[in-house]
Amino acid sequence: MSQNFARLVFALTLGFFAVFFLWPVLQVLQGGFRDADGHLTFAYLQALLGNPLYRHGLGNSFALALLSTVLALLLAVPLAVASDRWMFPGKGLFGALLLVPLVLPPFVGAIGLRQILGQYGAFNSLLIALGVEPAGWSHDWLGQHQFLGIALVNAFSLYPILYLNALAALAGLDPALEEAAASLGCTGWRRFRRITLPLIRPGLFAGGALVFIWAFTDLGVPLVFDYDRVAPVQIFHGLNEIGGNPFPYALVAVMLAGSVAAYALGKGLCGRDTFAHMARATSTGGARALTPARAWWCTAGFTAVVLLALLPHLGVIGVAFPREWYGTVLPSDPTLANFRLALGHPLTVPAIANSLRYAAASTLLDLLLGVALAYVIVRSRLAGREALDFLAMLPLAVPGLVLAFGYLAMSQEGRCLAFLNPVRNPTLLLILAYSVRRLPYVVRAAVAGFQQTSVTLEEAAQNLGCPPVRAACRITLPLIAANLIAGGLLAFCFAMLEVSDSLVLAQKQQFYPITKAIYELFQLIGEGRFLAAALGVWAMAFLGLTVAGLAVLLGKKLGALFRV
Repeated sequence: MSQNFARLVFALTLGFFAVFFLWPVLQVLQGGFRDADGHLTFAYLQALLGNPLYRHGLGNSFALALLSTVLALLLAVPLAVASDRWMFPGKGLFGALLLVPLVLPPFVGAIGLRQILGQYGAFNSLLIALGVEPAGWSHDWLGQHQFLGIALVNAFSLYPILYLNALAALAGLDPALEEAAASLGCTGWRRFRRITLPLIRPGLFAGGALVFIWAFTDLGVPLVFDYDRVAPVQIFHGLNEIGGNPFPYALVAVMLAGSVAAYALGKGLCGRDTFAHMARATSTGGARALTPARAWWCTAGFTAVVLLALLPHLGVIGVAFPREWYGTVLPSDPTLANFRLALGHPLTVPAIANSLRYAAASTLLDLLLGVALAYVIVRSRLAGREALDFLAMLPLAVPGLVLAFGYLAMSQEGRCLAFLNPVRNPTLLLILAYSVRRLPYVVRAAVAGFQQTSVTLEEAAQNLGCPPVRAACRITLPLIAANLIAGGLLAFCFAMLEVSDSLVLAQKQQFYPITKAIYELFQLIGEGRFLAAALGVWAMAFLGLTVAGLAVLLGKKLGALFRV
């Protein structure tokens, strides 16, 4: 390919990341480690770590992330192994249902879970109806078990990321390795622990790093659970003092360090693929038929996980239909009025339009940057292209809360980007934030497409006088269209679901995206939570079609988009 084009892409991409990724992160670090005179200081960090409130919040955030990741692993690995190795009734259906949690932000699912497990929710009503507890009995399951509730919501919302990674890793293994172990007497759990698990460990740690970072920096679920003893909520509540209080900056810097450490652990220490990929033709492999009893046990296990994972979604759907749901097992007086109001409410109609506009613009930017980056990474021999690949994937390690805080800092009055201040209009900052955070998925999808498409096709066109860039556009891009559509759909889907950037940057009602509108509706007394749930159901239906399209386009390769 043209070295001049590669250098141009490298320079433009480096400039884009420098201004809209590295600089915001640097602003956060400066705010937490620079005194009023501009000198380096660790006084804020020392005071922060010496404050029991902040220290307890960081400890809770770490513990929540760790517990959420462990629970997600315990869910995802058995499901992936069963799906890859065995045939059982309903396997195809469960493969689609297991991805449903991806179509709803965890904090929206928390609204449904509160309705089911609340003091006068469906679960307590069911216990009374079954005679387990006396009439009038109540128990606040979530109020007394907030920590565990948040961890469970995170685990059941994020386990599909680990499931897809594990499934992709298992699909790439050579069955002859396990068959050789079995011929030497290593079978069952021992074979899985000694042979299979080490081989799929890179995929598990890659997905586990994403789940950990997501849960560590999650803002929405603790807000809905009224759990303010975690660092993200403490940062969010400190927004009003952003101009003069350095402690939120220092707290964000500590969270950034923790996220980058988790990313480095997943990618560098434990996520490196050190095992050679062997040809699968050495063995028949494939999923095996089970005895009827074992097959139905698999079906029962998948059914239980799906029902538990969909419990928040069912709760959201249940809240969306009635005019009131209080003290009964099922919603009473169902109506479609909430759905009509949700699409006609003065808060929701602009929010839907805003989200579509923000997500579409950010996805278009991601496609332009992602294709150019992938082309340079795969097709060029430019020195530094590996660093470009690393830089493109680095946003996975930076939480949305950090980036949003950085944008706030660099757009304050008196700064050179003050004209982007979100207090006036956050549109451009939201588009950029969405784009930067979701660019890795498009890059990874495009890189996979270029690697799977032979370069000889482009070389043949160049031999006939077609310039390198034009040859790629006319020959290769149509061949990798499925990869680009999949990466674009995933970027669009997650942009529509973005929580942290939306809650922090969208400060005026006229600029609210869907997630901010749902959160604000949930805070309203009266019909607010019903409208919030109805809007969440609309979002679920729309994004469900998106995820279904991804699964059709990529199948088991979908997990490659979630690799760090």
